[in-house]
Amino acid sequence: MRTRHFGHTDAGRKRKRNEDAWLGDPKLGLFVVCDGVGGRARGDLASEETVELIWDWVKGQHHVIQTALDAAATQRTEDNVARLGALVRSAVQNACYMVHGMGQVDPEHRGMSTTATVVLVAGDLVVVGQVGDSRVYLARGGAVSQLTEDHTWHNLQIKEGMLSPEQAKKQKTGKHMITRAVGLKEFVDVDVLAVPVQVGDRLLLCSDGLHGYLDDADSLMTDLFDQDIRNAAPAAIRHANACGGEDNITALFVEFLPT
Repeated sequence: MRTRHFGHTDAGRKRKRNEDAWLGDPKLGLFVVCDGVGGRARGDLASEETVELIWDWVKGQHHVIQTALDAAATQRTEDNVARLGALVRSAVQNACYMVHGMGQVDPEHRGMSTTATVVLVAGDLVVVGQVGDSRVYLARGGAVSQLTEDHTWHNLQIKEGMLSPEQAKKQKTGKHMITRAVGLKEFVDVDVLAVPVQVGDRLLLCSDGLHGYLDDADSLMTDLFDQDIRNAAPAAIRHANACGGEDNITALFVEFLPT
């Protein structure tokens, strides 16, 4: 399936440095958003390196994607889906190992880390890899759903029943404290899921500097997806800045078109 994409990033109103990074490669079908972890040494370097490392890994494994596409032309099998999922997981884990190693070599970079949200498009299938609290949303037929799960202390408390969803909305402490990051250690668990897509679907990959202002604005989310994607990304960033712009902001929209 053919894609069209447009992304934009902004430092926000409160941060001097933008530690977000993003990539869109329609030929590979690869889309990535990374958000350098605040308070960690060189979060901007961690996010930039992670984007490049994931890109290089997927380019080097392009034959895996082509094999899956060739097989999917006749029948999608669980093996194909698993193969693509393993590719995405390996790309993120390799980046984690390399970024962590950079921090071990240079004391100034020690502890640098980043979120990583990866989308790989293979025909009519999207494979998502997730570490941290950047997000992927899917818009279809006027409805918007969140595909990824935030790896935050806040969300962990909700899952384990320590907080109710109502209590969670009121509690600010730990809301953005992530429990998984690329580069913090040598290895990281990567959530991987596969989602069928169809013509007309749209995705939004974004950092928490944007989605933090979208959680209670369902109508705004729908309005953004209804716009042309070249207008939607800047509009999303304007909204986040108008709401305070407390963090770096990245929005990457992907649209699925007829082949």
